[in-house]
Amino acid sequence: MFTLFILLLQRLGIILALAFILVNVRFFRRLINQNTWQAKFALIIIFAIFTVISNLTGVEITHDSALIQSTFLTTLPQSDSIANTRTLTITVAGIIGGPIVGTAVGFLGGLHRVIQGSLSDFFYIPSSMLVGLFSGVAGRYFKRNDTYAGPWITALLGICSEGIQMIFIGIFSGLALLKLIFIPMMGLNSIGAFVFVSIINAYITNEQQLKAVQTHDVLNLTDKTLPYFRQGLNVQSAAKVCQIIKQYTNFDAVGITDRVNVLAHVGAGQDHHLPNQTVMTDLSKHVITSGTARFAYHKAEIGCPNANCPLESAIVLPLKVNDRTIGALKMYFVEAERLTPVEENLALGLASIFSSQLALGIAEEQSKLASDAKIKALQAQINPHFFFNAINTISALMRTNVEQARTALLQLSTFFRSTLQGVRETEIPLQQECEHVNSYIALEQTRFPDQYRVTYDIAPDAQIKVPPFCLQVLVENAVKHAFTGRSSNNQINISVQQSADTVLLEVSDNGNGIAPALLPQLGEVAIDSKSGTGTALFNLNQRLIGLYGPASQLQIQSTTAGTTIKMAIPRRSANHTK
Repeated sequence: MFTLFILLLQRLGIILALAFILVNVRFFRRLINQNTWQAKFALIIIFAIFTVISNLTGVEITHDSALIQSTFLTTLPQSDSIANTRTLTITVAGIIGGPIVGTAVGFLGGLHRVIQGSLSDFFYIPSSMLVGLFSGVAGRYFKRNDTYAGPWITALLGICSEGIQMIFIGIFSGLALLKLIFIPMMGLNSIGAFVFVSIINAYITNEQQLKAVQTHDVLNLTDKTLPYFRQGLNVQSAAKVCQIIKQYTNFDAVGITDRVNVLAHVGAGQDHHLPNQTVMTDLSKHVITSGTARFAYHKAEIGCPNANCPLESAIVLPLKVNDRTIGALKMYFVEAERLTPVEENLALGLASIFSSQLALGIAEEQSKLASDAKIKALQAQINPHFFFNAINTISALMRTNVEQARTALLQLSTFFRSTLQGVRETEIPLQQECEHVNSYIALEQTRFPDQYRVTYDIAPDAQIKVPPFCLQVLVENAVKHAFTGRSSNNQINISVQQSADTVLLEVSDNGNGIAPALLPQLGEVAIDSKSGTGTALFNLNQRLIGLYGPASQLQIQSTTAGTTIKMAIPRRSANHTK
């Protein structure tokens, strides 16, 4: 009996050594954290292999109780029996994978034992399945949070599982064999289950402790990155954020991109992953296009065209604002095996936090722009110069044409009312914006009769919402700047056309055009001027980008024959009015 115990202890060492190797395999660690049919199937295959190894490394017991050692016990005479660690692996399979995995592994292990014994002792199939079912149900019952049953409970489950097997052996193989193997196999199964599950629990506990440490660091990290992400996604803010992430994590390199260019890259590979260059890696391009996270466990999966790139594994995640991907967060290791589920979960959390921070920054920027829009609108539209000009014109008309003065006064009222309504909303009906334009032009026509002619080309089905002042600002810009030195034949055309995806708004004039040196700055920077139109164009452009994305920014074309300014609003954002 003692000799059998020592021999089985050697076999147990093989299984536990394999278990230690298995726990250090990334694929297995991901499986035990999943509850999918694919994960269960993979666990069945893995533990079935362990069970077959247990059968093959067993100790043969002859009909006269002699012990026979062999390297691999592939076949067994019908008169002989075998002592092995099969029940141990089935028990652990049930504890780790649950009743379905335990029962399936029990069936496969029992079937192999029957085949190994020259198709004898069919009772091993139901007995092994019962062991797997019992350990699976009991393991689920005693599981605590993310860790499995405690060591002593696991040892007790091992004893109970082996006890089930012993009952079948006693019934079908006799008490003589049972007396020989009972104590060694009961002891080995309980010890083996104890150690096997303890190895896995130790890894899980270490991972949880690492997560706790990372949580503390993440709180500090997010606190430090918030001020930069609130500035928006640009080269300066991205560089600061990458430095902070690298400081508080174990990643060898950190990068951030927008949809087209690398904004920052800190750490390994920064000699060729340069700011303001087009995104190089295939992995990043796929994430930006698809909007889904990707993990690369080999250098080839990253797809960097630089053959000397030291980056071996990567996590690339989309940065999203309002379900729209605006860039990517990239984290790299120079050693592929360092990428574990802990780092993957950390990166997913960071991407979510950073996306929220960017959304907060954009929301604040939009709020600021909205406030600025109100101020600029009131300054530009309800300013003393404009107001007194209108009042003086109306006062003069009251002495010569009372009806025309009355009409002008109504137009002034409409203009102020539209202005006050517009500053309360981020989008208003197109018809309301056109009324605002009409009241402005009517007042200007009162001062300068027949000097300006405004025409509309609006698609009949273009019942949409647009940002307030988007047309009025452009028309005012044309009135104040396009026709300098001209008193007639001054035409402004407003066009609104719909396509399958966008609504195109266009304001064009036949004026003198914009100076070539000034053209690139319009809408991109705030230009100081007495009339304020440069600032108004910049404000409008930023509001368009914030509401609908870069594709909606102002497009300005100008020659000496006139100027055309366009903006494209996505139809999904151009809500139909009721």
